[in-house]
Amino acid sequence: MNLPEEKLAYEALVSELKLHNYKYYVLSQPNISDYEFDQLLKKCEAIETLHPEWVQPDSPTQVVGGEVTKNFEQVKHAYPMMSLGNTYSAEELGEFDQRVRKAIGDDFTYVCELKFDGLAISISYENGKMIRAVTRGDGTQGDDVTANVKTIRSIPQQLHGNFPASFDIRGEIFMHKKTFERLNESLKKELIEQGVDEDKIAERLYKNPRNFASGSLKMQDSKEVAKRSLDAFLYFVYTKENICETHSESLTLAESWGFQVSDHYQECANLAEVLAFINKYESERHKLSYEIDGVVIKVNQYKHQEDLGFTAKIPKWAISYKYKAESALSQLLSVSYQVGRTGAITPVANLKPVQLAGTTVKRASLYNADEIERLDLHELDWVHVEKGGEIIPKITSVNAAKRDLFAQKINYISACPECGTQLIRKEGEVVHYCPNDSHCKPQLIGRLEHFVSRKAMNIDGLGAETVAALFQNNLVRTYADLYTLTYEQLNGLSFELEESETGKIKKRSIKEKGAENIIQGIALSKAVPFERVLFALGIRMVGETVAKKLAQHFENVANLMQANAEQIAAVHEIGEKIAENVLRFFSDEENIAVINRLQSYGLNLHVQYDPSIQRSDALAGKSFLVSGTFSMSRDDLKKLIENNGGRNVSAISKSLDYLIAGDKMGPEKLKKAAELNIPLISEQDFLAMI
Repeated sequence: MNLPEEKLAYEALVSELKLHNYKYYVLSQPNISDYEFDQLLKKCEAIETLHPEWVQPDSPTQVVGGEVTKNFEQVKHAYPMMSLGNTYSAEELGEFDQRVRKAIGDDFTYVCELKFDGLAISISYENGKMIRAVTRGDGTQGDDVTANVKTIRSIPQQLHGNFPASFDIRGEIFMHKKTFERLNESLKKELIEQGVDEDKIAERLYKNPRNFASGSLKMQDSKEVAKRSLDAFLYFVYTKENICETHSESLTLAESWGFQVSDHYQECANLAEVLAFINKYESERHKLSYEIDGVVIKVNQYKHQEDLGFTAKIPKWAISYKYKAESALSQLLSVSYQVGRTGAITPVANLKPVQLAGTTVKRASLYNADEIERLDLHELDWVHVEKGGEIIPKITSVNAAKRDLFAQKINYISACPECGTQLIRKEGEVVHYCPNDSHCKPQLIGRLEHFVSRKAMNIDGLGAETVAALFQNNLVRTYADLYTLTYEQLNGLSFELEESETGKIKKRSIKEKGAENIIQGIALSKAVPFERVLFALGIRMVGETVAKKLAQHFENVANLMQANAEQIAAVHEIGEKIAENVLRFFSDEENIAVINRLQSYGLNLHVQYDPSIQRSDALAGKSFLVSGTFSMSRDDLKKLIENNGGRNVSAISKSLDYLIAGDKMGPEKLKKAAELNIPLISEQDFLAMI
């Protein structure tokens, strides 16, 4: 490679690192591991050492963290939030120890602390009262998230004891593993209820507690943040006063003022004790209720910290030792295939049980046919399974050296494992589908579960287990069958359930009260508005928002059924793919028969207008963005826009007609609106328009 090519490769590497920084710090959705990022960063540093004339001022080696999220006020840090140098090896840790001893001698100690896998925060206190909380941002300035941090119960808003008049304290905001699992499961159910395709749900879920904590802290609504049960450990005090001589003493003081300080830290006299601490928590970290990804080692004495000083980016008196993502070797026993509600087929690797990250792993997702091909998977292969920050284990590679000479290659199935129908894979999509949505058992049960769910028909008493029982007992095959159920059929109905973990069969039955609730819930569902009935039908790619747009445009199911693909695609933000799925659904005679039955049972298959709601075409053809706070709720304001023919949008663009500006509106939106010459109107201006 010649010099111009080397420079282009370097510039491409810098761009790649910037993108990963943006995904990690701003979007809270990293797509590579910390280890992979650190290796890329080291490669960048090596190139810059050889060619210092190429170094860009905003190179990831020269800055800390990522960009500043623009949804919050930007605040400059009184004390810059620097990053730490890191290592994955005991040898490099030894080199760090030698550098420290060469600079300050041997009369010092270390403090070892856990490296919490969360979001760094800096909190300012004046006279014992919290006045501001700011994220790391780019290290120089960050986002003011004070309102959200005040929802975290473990962070005191008022201190007690003998504290400095003014100081900053650094810490880490995180989410406990159990909280993460509970909230992610809730999010998954919500996405299913919204009609999100199964192959897209995994992409929408948070991958680990760190991402969830970071995403939560950057939410606009503090009430929603409070529901996320975030937690925090505080670990470094910055003040102009001389409060103590060592870092370990400052931790004790901080705890006495009311801060939550981790119990898992230790003073170490030498490197051997440091390594013992690291080794201890490499195995014990899985017993903790939160994620850690390493250990932070700091010189304990403040006078020595001052002597050692800083580089442009990192302190010379501290380093982090990072644990590699844990991996294990297991044998592939078989590949099974799951059929989802929309017919999406998901391959799953069934593994010989192996201990990984504190849990027994028996299964790993294979995602799709392309992943099986990428791994070159063969029968009874020995595979490397990794968990790391991910909750769902994944196969990262195959140990081909252990492969049996006559092992057969794993070929993705061509027919549905449940009904035998030939699978289809549309151009541009990675997922295979079973098109037999009218007779494939998992699809039928999944569609019934979706139909009765909270955001669809919201039929009380009909959970997933009960729906499956009704199907198994031949009482229900389609949505319409639900409306023929009787109390006598339900009362005392017994069924069996297999526990996923143990495989044990347990018996259940519907009691009198349960049967009454189901019958009542079915009757009440007849009042559900048309847009939710349309969503409940489970048409592929028709979620809540799309169902609402279709209902408002076509006004009744008859008009929608008679529309062609062009007419459906012409509805704002619908498009050809959704139109194809809608057309396919309504061209199926069995679906038409079910809809006719639903209509005969009294369900709302047309838009019902409330005479008390103001309606007009005054805003026809106009788009609006609502931002800030108003005398009425923003939802009510948006409904007024829709009821009068207008269209709500979620972002500022050249095509936006009006920005309705309320109190506490973000300065960035105002700035962008001014740049694009978007008219700003007040709540009163808007009401005058209708």
